[in-house]
Amino acid sequence: MPTRALGSPSSVESSRGSLAKARTIPTWKPWHERAASIDPNISIATVYRTVRLFEEAGILERHEFGDGRSRYEAASDAHHDHLIDVETGSVIEFVDEELELLQKRIAEKLGFRLVDHRMELYGVALDRDR
Repeated sequence: MPTRALGSPSSVESSRGSLAKARTIPTWKPWHERAASIDPNISIATVYRTVRLFEEAGILERHEFGDGRSRYEAASDAHHDHLIDVETGSVIEFVDEELELLQKRIAEKLGFRLVDHRMELYGVALDRDR
């Protein structure tokens, strides 16, 4: 990917570096904070444009979980599902092989071969109810 199309090499590296350190699915604003810790001169607009270009290039995937904010994660062939806390907006990624097999069996039972799926579960943490 030519860095010229994404912006200056230092801004791309700052954005890429902040992406590599991400463990959650952040919006682009936390990426600006991370990128600014690497390059204090980087603007919010530069990070926003870089994130959008990374998405267009297939480097990032955008997720929208119904709260009006887009979140991003590194594109990957490894499948996982999401559990979204509706009170805090935090997102937990998980893999459950039993659930994957059940989804495949349901598709077959209905006369389909499952080729892809996306699962988003929405909930409230039980320990906050007590």
